[in-house]
Amino acid sequence: MASRNSEDFEQDYYSAGFGHKLGFGTMPALLLIDWFKAYLEKSSPLYAGVEAELEVAKILLAAARKKGIPVVFTKVEYMPGGADGGLYYRKVPSLKHLYQGSPLTEFADGLKPQKGEFVITKQYPSGFFGTNLSSILTTLAVDTVIVSGLSTSGCVRATVLDALQYGYIPVVVADGCGDRSEEVQKANLFDMDIKCGDVETSQTVLDYLASL
Repeated sequence: MASRNSEDFEQDYYSAGFGHKLGFGTMPALLLIDWFKAYLEKSSPLYAGVEAELEVAKILLAAARKKGIPVVFTKVEYMPGGADGGLYYRKVPSLKHLYQGSPLTEFADGLKPQKGEFVITKQYPSGFFGTNLSSILTTLAVDTVIVSGLSTSGCVRATVLDALQYGYIPVVVADGCGDRSEEVQKANLFDMDIKCGDVETSQTVLDYLASL
């Protein structure tokens, strides 16, 4: 058994058969996970310092709109008291700030849905859990979801895993997803790339969209 402390741990995963690339499909959708003000307002308890990643998300959105591919936004929002949040609401008490009507649940400037784009309101990490996201993607004949959002270790990762399980190729935009810690960000990007999706740079994704 390989040592967990091995400096060659990445190669150990590849040698064990992990990390095969799925590649891009032919009908993508852009999935923007939880780009709302709770993560971007410095006065917010959930502020994550992800301004650089926000700029990447804006570029991806512009490219998707130019190509006319489906765009789906997700946000987290709870009824007063959080009765619809279950154990997740109990586990993360700061979610109490994401109540219906809170300014913190408003989408970031430059990342606001337009007519014809979809908005999924969720109460749990995955954009698929308890929502109609899969039905929307199936109806649109989508085979690939390009994922940008927050946080990499939470809602992005949960959504990516579910996308794979529902039969969509998940493409995670490495520089278009953010987290509270560089170490956590790196570990989760590696783990997703190894096990449940393809992690790519924004330039690779933009080149793919330009080729459609």
